[in-house]
Amino acid sequence: MSSDERPTVPGKPGSRTPDFEEPTTPREPLPPKQDQSGPRPTTPTGAPSSDTQEDQAQQGSWLTTAQGARLYDTDHSLKAGSRGPTLLQDHHLREKITHFDHERIPERVVHARGSAAHGTFVSYGSASEITKAAFLAPDVETAVFTRFSSVVGSRGSADSVRDTRGFATKFYTRDGVFDLVGNNIPVFFIQDAIKFPDIVHAAKPHPDREIPQAQSAHDTFWDFVSLHTEATHHTMWQMSDRGVPRSFRMMEGFGVHTFRVENAAGKTSLVKFHWKPKAGVHSLIWEEAQMVNGVDPDFHRRDLADAIEAGAGPQWELGVQVFPDDPGETFEGIDLLDPTKIVPEELAPVQPLGMLTLDRNPSNFFDETEQVAFHPGHLVPGIDITNDPLLQGRLFSYLDTQLTRLGGPNFSQLPINRPRCPVNDMFRDGMHQTADHRGTAPYKPNSLDGGNPFPAEQTDDHTFVEIAHEIPASKKERRSPESFDDHYSQPRRFWLSLTPVEQQHLADAFTFELGKCYEETIREREVAVLASVDSELARMVAEGLGLKAPVAQTPPRTDIEPSPALSQVGKRWPVDGRKIGIVTGRGTDAEQVIRAYDRIAEAGMVPITIAPAGGRITSGERSVAVERTYLTVASSELDAFFFADGAGLTTEIELLITEAWRHLKFIAASGDSCTMMEKYGITADDPGVYCRDDLETALSQLQEGLSEHRAWARVEA
Repeated sequence: MSSDERPTVPGKPGSRTPDFEEPTTPREPLPPKQDQSGPRPTTPTGAPSSDTQEDQAQQGSWLTTAQGARLYDTDHSLKAGSRGPTLLQDHHLREKITHFDHERIPERVVHARGSAAHGTFVSYGSASEITKAAFLAPDVETAVFTRFSSVVGSRGSADSVRDTRGFATKFYTRDGVFDLVGNNIPVFFIQDAIKFPDIVHAAKPHPDREIPQAQSAHDTFWDFVSLHTEATHHTMWQMSDRGVPRSFRMMEGFGVHTFRVENAAGKTSLVKFHWKPKAGVHSLIWEEAQMVNGVDPDFHRRDLADAIEAGAGPQWELGVQVFPDDPGETFEGIDLLDPTKIVPEELAPVQPLGMLTLDRNPSNFFDETEQVAFHPGHLVPGIDITNDPLLQGRLFSYLDTQLTRLGGPNFSQLPINRPRCPVNDMFRDGMHQTADHRGTAPYKPNSLDGGNPFPAEQTDDHTFVEIAHEIPASKKERRSPESFDDHYSQPRRFWLSLTPVEQQHLADAFTFELGKCYEETIREREVAVLASVDSELARMVAEGLGLKAPVAQTPPRTDIEPSPALSQVGKRWPVDGRKIGIVTGRGTDAEQVIRAYDRIAEAGMVPITIAPAGGRITSGERSVAVERTYLTVASSELDAFFFADGAGLTTEIELLITEAWRHLKFIAASGDSCTMMEKYGITADDPGVYCRDDLETALSQLQEGLSEHRAWARVEA
C-alpha cells in the first residue's frame, strides 16, 4: 500500500501528486487537501450564503487580471522591442506589481507569530445554572476558529522560544461572535493596562540593535520585571517548563481575567475560564527547545497542522471556576480582579462545560490565520466583563489595533471574522466596505426606512444587556486597591507546587536568562526578588550566576499550601498523534518495519520511518515510504524511538540515541539493536528503555510509558 493510499504521515503539500512535467492542458483549480477548509460562507452582514467555499475561491482554468480579462503571458513585461524599455502602458505589470507591493499588512505588535485551525465546540449543557449564553445550552454545536501564538517574537521568529503563548478562540454563535482571548499562563505581568506598553517595550528586542529576537533573556526585560515586582508570578510561570510547551496541542488555556456571567433567572456569578487539553500538559526540555529552533523553527506550526491532517485533531475541555458575585469580588482572600493572581483548583474546582475539537486546517494562511481579529469586547448575552483594570484597557486596545492592521472599521466583514447571525448595525462606508447596504436612513430614530432597525427587547434572551453591577461610592484617583500589593505569596505557591525536577528546570531557566544580561546590577536585583519567593530558589540561581545569595527584604511566607494541579509531572495522558521514529538499517527485515508501522498507527500514533537512504520499504504487497533519512532526521521532532533489528551503528544513530536519552524520551529496541544500546551504557533495566526480543511487547510497553510524556524516573536514576 502506497503512502498516497494510506496518508498516515502528514505534511504532503498538495491534494494530488504533481506531474513530472509542467502541465499544459487547461483544468480547473485543484481542491484543497481533505484536512483543509476555509470559513463557512456567509454574507458580509452575517446571513448564510448560497455560495460554497469553492465559489469563493479562485475560479476557472485561465490566468486573468483582477477584473477577469484572460492573459496569454505573465512572464514578460510589455517592452518597446525585445531589448527596449518597458512601457508604462503595461497595465498587467502595474496591477501585478502594485498588488505585490501591498500584499503585506502590519504585523501584530504582540502575538505576531501564530497558527490556527477550524473546529467545533459542543456544549455539555452544564452551564445553565451560571449563564444563559446560548452556545452553552445542552448539545449546542458552535463553529470555532482558534489561533495559538507566541507573544514577543515577530512573524519570522522561531516557535519554540521561551515565551507566553496566546490561546484565542472565536465562537460563531447564533447570538453573535464571542471571543475568548487568553493565554497558556493564567496570570499576567501587569495589573493595569496602562503598563502594557512598558512590559512590551521591555520584552521586545532592544531598540538600538533590534536584538534579541523572540527572547526574554536580555537586560531590558529583566530590568523591568526586577523593578516591577507585580510581574514576579508571571515570570515564575514563564521560567518554568510552561514557557517551552511541547505543542500547541499540549497547552492549557486560561481566560486570565474574571468575567461576570448571568443565568436566565438573573442571578450573577464570577467565573474564570479554563481550557484543559485532552492530550495533557507537556513541555520541551530547554536544550531540546533550543535545538528545535535551529532544526525546525516552525515546529509548533507544523505539529498542529500535521496532527489534524493525520486525524489526531486536538481537543480541549472548556471549564470554569465559579465564585459568588459578592461586593468585595474576592474568594478565600484572593482578589478576583487582580490578573496576577490565580485561585487554586483545590479551592475552586474547574467545572466542565463542553469540548472543543480542532479538525480542519485553514486553506489560506493569510485570509484566515493572519486576518482573524479577536477582541475581548466581542461578548454574547450571559457573559460580561468585570472591572479588572487590565481587561478594561484591553477593550480599547484590541479594537484600535484592528483598525490599523486591517485597514479600517470594516474588518468584521472579512470572511474569517463574519458573524453567523443577522447583522444590522447601521454602520456605513469606510475602507473595504463590501456589504451592499440599503435604505436611506442609517440613523435612529427614523421613519424613512420604516423605523428599521428596531431596538431589541431587554427581556429577550438573545439581547445583549450589560449585566447590572452596583459601583460603590468612590472618588477619581490613580491608585490600585491594597489587595493588589501582595506580589510574592502566589509565586511561592507556584514554586512549592512543582516537583523537584520541575523546580530544577525553573531555577536553570532563571540562571540561563539572567546569565544573558550584561548588567550585574540587574542580575543581583532579580535574585533579590526571588529571595522573597523562596530562599532555596534564590540560592540555586545565585550560585549559578556566581553571586552571593541575598537576604529577602520581604521574608517568604510560611503558611502557603502547594497546589498539585500546577505540576505537569505524575499524570498519564492519551498518546494520540505522538510521532514515533522507526529507525531501520540496511540489514533490517522489511516485514518487521511493516509490523511496527501498523502497530504504531493502530494505536493512534504517527509512525515515521527512518532509513539510511530515501525510497520505500517493501515487503510482499505492502510498502511504506521512508519519511526521514539519517541526514534529515532530528531527535527533537519525535516523541519516542523504536530501533528495529538491523539498525546500523553510525554517527547519526549515535546522535539520535544520546539525545533521546538526555531528553528523557522513551526508547524501544529489538534484536541486535538492544546490543547496540549497551555500547552507550543503556540497558533494558533503565527507566524508559524497552529492549525486548518481541516487537509487539516492546511497542506496547513504549506506548504505556509514553502516556507519562517523558521518562521522569531517569532524572533520579
